[in-house]
Amino acid sequence: MKLDKDIFHPSHPHHKLKIQYTETPFSCDGCKEAGIGLKYKCDECEFDLHNVCAMAPTTITHPFYKKCEFQFHIKPPGTVMRICDACGKDVLGLVYHCKGCGYDLHPCCASLPHMLDDGERNLYLGMKLSSACHRCGGKGLGWSYRSECKSYNLHVSCVKDLLVENWQAMHLNVDKNKMREIQTKIPSLRGAMEVHPKEKVGKVHKYCQIAGGAVRVIVSAILGDPTPIIAGVVQGLMPK
Repeated sequence: MKLDKDIFHPSHPHHKLKIQYTETPFSCDGCKEAGIGLKYKCDECEFDLHNVCAMAPTTITHPFYKKCEFQFHIKPPGTVMRICDACGKDVLGLVYHCKGCGYDLHPCCASLPHMLDDGERNLYLGMKLSSACHRCGGKGLGWSYRSECKSYNLHVSCVKDLLVENWQAMHLNVDKNKMREIQTKIPSLRGAMEVHPKEKVGKVHKYCQIAGGAVRVIVSAILGDPTPIIAGVVQGLMPK
């Protein structure tokens, strides 16, 4: 994908957005999801967009939904709360919607790579798991990454839950002025885990130990920048 240095976007039509690279987490003002890495930013308004959200085509198709045509919407269509069919989370902003089938996808979820390489193995995106997810233990329907040997199985929703519970609550739900004061890179989960019950902390710690490399590359993809550089930065999210 060719990246323009300066763009206008319909979600923020009054000012140009400039491409930037950041290792500091941000909240995308388009889809309302977490982000890191490449983004488009308005310096006048402190408005941020995932690279994926900024460059989203007006219409897409997806191999998981062969009969669907997804249209890009600045806000969720209709009056009922929409749910992303990839991660199961609320749709609060920019979204791809299929009018015919009613399916919805966050832009970053729609752009999840179908294969990720964590440096040791390939992880393949699918719509269900036949083996237990490392985090929740569940099987069945739900977008997931798994290794070919089926030893590494992770729901996209579970990896996103890990982010929300241990990082987003601490750093993205603050006002913009405070966010600008955060000078560190992605924080470690260690401090966040102190607020969770010991049993849950143990499960998260074990989960990250078992699938650390896989979690790292999936997190980077979910955050909108599935590149080796960002995957390395995301290592800071893992318990030590």
